[in-house]
This record gives sequence, C-alpha cells and structure tokens, in this order.
Amino acid sequence: MNPMKPADPAAVRKSRIFLLLIALVFAAPMIVAGLLSWSGWQPGTKGNGEPILPQRNFVDEQLRVELANGQPYAWRDSEPRLTLVALAGPDCAAQCLSTLTKMAAARVTLNRNQSRLRLLYLGAPPVNDAGAGMRNYWQLGQDVDGKLAGYRPTTPDSVSAVLVESNGTALSLYRAGFDPSGLRKDLQKVIK
Repeated sequence: MNPMKPADPAAVRKSRIFLLLIALVFAAPMIVAGLLSWSGWQPGTKGNGEPILPQRNFVDEQLRVELANGQPYAWRDSEPRLTLVALAGPDCAAQCLSTLTKMAAARVTLNRNQSRLRLLYLGAPPVNDAGAGMRNYWQLGQDVDGKLAGYRPTTPDSVSAVLVESNGTALSLYRAGFDPSGLRKDLQKVIK
C-alpha cells in the first residue's frame, strides 16, 4: 500500500493565496460598484434638468390651470402621459418662440411615443407667433393662482419648463437658457 504523503504546508499556503487572488479579481468590480453606489454616485443618471426638491404634486396642491377655451387642465389624464409645461418670461418674442419651437420638435423626435407627452404653455402667447402656429402643438393656458410663479423666468423673451409626471408630480425644472437638446435627451430617457 502506498500511504499518502503529508502535504507540504508551504505549497498549501501558496495554493490558498492563489485561490484568494483569483476570487479577488472577480469580486473587485462588484466591491467597487457597491462602494460607488453607496457613496451616491450613479453613472449616466444625471439629467439636464434640475430635480424639483422638495417634491411637489400639482394634483395634491390643487394647482389650477385654465385653458384658453375656459376648461380646467387635468393633470391626471385618461391615459398615462407626461406634461411639459412651458412658462414664458415677460415679453415672449423671437428667442422665446425659438425655444418653444425646439421644445415642440423634441416631442416630435419621440416618434411613436410622442402621444405620451402633452405640451402646455402658460402665459401670454409669443408676440411673433404669426398665424397662431403655437396652437398646433401647445395647449395654451394660465396658472390661475400663480403657484408656478417661482419657476417662471424674469428675463424678457425667455422661457423655462417643468416636466410633470402623469400623476401630477413635478419631476424636473429647466431654467431659462436651458439647452433644448438636453431636454430632448431627457425626454427620450423617460418616455419609452
């Protein structure tokens, strides 16, 4: 019979260290990802708008918007759709109208999902809106109680925007001077 030789302790220790190193190579990316997530860093989740904090729900606040036809605006729709609210600064003219046109174009780029976004414009229609072309894309209305005044720009010929979830929760604020292409990217992320 061939009795087993006792294992060399140095060889056992070397093979255990080698096994631990292999395990560490596979575990290291998960450990790093966990640490980054725990610290609050998330890759690719930053939107172009500012998150609205503290969170507001326009349904709960009973934020009243009266449309141009005299009807109240329903924040909750018959189907789940987001609302992009445009708030014009004083004297909305050429620059303001250009931004509004780019915002409407961002909706068009959603292709088959464009019906999942409603466009609501609050304020006096732009001075340069020849032929009332805004009505083709935007619902026009007024913030009855002025509850959105804090989001409305004070700079003449400018516009800001608020993206509102289908349940009436305000998600993001795009301050006057925002990049409409950044808004388009955000819309493509949230409307799928």
